[in-house]
Amino acid sequence: MDKRFADIIRLIKKSRANAIKSVNAELINLYWNIGEYISNKIEQAEWGDSVVIELSKYIHETEPEIKGFSDKNIWRMKQFYETYKDFPKLSTLLREISWSHNLAIFSRCKNNEEREFYLKLAKREGYSFRELDRQISSSLFERTMIGNSKLSTALRDNNQDLTNTFKDSYVFEFLNLPERHSEKDLQRGLIKQMKKFILELGKDFLFIGEEHKLQVGNSDFFIDLLFYHRGLQCLVAFELKTDKFKPDHLGQLNFYLEALDRDIKKANENPSIGILLCKDKDSEVVEYALSRSLSPTMISDYKTQLPDKKILQKKLHELFDSESDAE
Repeated sequence: MDKRFADIIRLIKKSRANAIKSVNAELINLYWNIGEYISNKIEQAEWGDSVVIELSKYIHETEPEIKGFSDKNIWRMKQFYETYKDFPKLSTLLREISWSHNLAIFSRCKNNEEREFYLKLAKREGYSFRELDRQISSSLFERTMIGNSKLSTALRDNNQDLTNTFKDSYVFEFLNLPERHSEKDLQRGLIKQMKKFILELGKDFLFIGEEHKLQVGNSDFFIDLLFYHRGLQCLVAFELKTDKFKPDHLGQLNFYLEALDRDIKKANENPSIGILLCKDKDSEVVEYALSRSLSPTMISDYKTQLPDKKILQKKLHELFDSESDAE
């Protein structure tokens, strides 16, 4: 770096970091205020539980450019407010981490002592959502309390990265911003190419979404590619893994199918199906995930109309070879 311009670069980065924090704080304020409003209305018996669904539909129909207000997320706002309304000392911390970080903490932690622990940790260490989720899953709070120990040097020395901390889809929905192009890594590029290939396989596949969001309880999950198959009259979820096949991959895909059937599938449609695509070091693995409720006849029909495994394996091989050549 040219030392003459280092101060300017520092000013730019500082200003950007301040802007990110300001936007995030405003988003958290909005969600808090909506949660408070709905909580009070329901407590005063002015609104019933069904009003939240009506509100979500109203926002979607009258203001379609406003994103992030599904009925499930609105209920999360109410839960968020009710969790912390009697603990004002935590209010500043709540606004210094992203909404996804907040979701993980208030929905997964069992008491406010544990929530305060992870709120302070997420702020101080600048955790990404994935790292925070991993620490909660590893029971860091319990281990720290039981051992009466301080955080490890590795944790304390972790460099805070605000851009990573607030890399949050809710912020982008709030601002109605286009998708971030900087996230187009190997996985994203492969998914886009696979989407194009699937659409070329036949006219029966109708594209629904890429990284299609599923909301289950207080957690968000993302399906790599979601299609609707006109011939089979069902949703088809594709998951692409760039590592070795693991049975857990199929378990995850089956979980997605259950969520699709409960929340997305229409009554007249058939059970959803999934296709898992894995690139091992030496081979390509393709597996189908089918509902246990399907009859043998329907399973046979599904497999007849779905892309042949050998064709998908061949395409996987070509995609990864092309990526390797490009490096």
